[in-house]
Amino acid sequence: MAKKSAKKAAKKSTRKSAARKRTARKPRTPRVAVLIENIFEDMEALYPIYRLREAGVRVDVVGPKKNTVYTSKHGYPLKADTAPTSLKAANYDGVIVPGGYAPDKVRRNAKMVKFVSDMNKAGKLMAAICHGGWVFCEADVMRGKTFTSVGAIKTDCVNAGGKFVNREVVVYENLVTSRVPDDLPAFMREILKKLGVS
Repeated sequence: MAKKSAKKAAKKSTRKSAARKRTARKPRTPRVAVLIENIFEDMEALYPIYRLREAGVRVDVVGPKKNTVYTSKHGYPLKADTAPTSLKAANYDGVIVPGGYAPDKVRRNAKMVKFVSDMNKAGKLMAAICHGGWVFCEADVMRGKTFTSVGAIKTDCVNAGGKFVNREVVVYENLVTSRVPDDLPAFMREILKKLGVS
């Protein structure tokens, strides 16, 4: 009788352990939106996209229209797999705005600007390099924050309430900013830290 009870208890314990393993959650994969338009800076879009994917981050390339190919300053194509109409800040951990001339177009897209604003209000990762800060100016992200950028938009960002410093990367609360393609290694290092991946 005692042997039967011990066997039953052992089977029950094994079943509970197996059930716990089945229901144990895998760590959630971070998800980041990269905002593009025509004439984006090649390296500032492609380097972050591939580096994040290498680290296991889910990356959505967001353009004004889904399944549309956008062209970089040097002619490289990049297909948008997501449109701003389907963006919800609750579904993302971060947003990256590459530079080039694309940010001047992105900042005129009301849905993209609203998404950036919502991400900032939710305290999510906000990253911009080169001219990408223009989009943050439009979304009122810069106010009261320390940042860096390419010199051409420094005054715009200061007028939007930011405090400029000339460094390869600046991290201020949820904001990560850099100046030019040469800063990409430092830029991505800080982004990966914020997302908790490597």
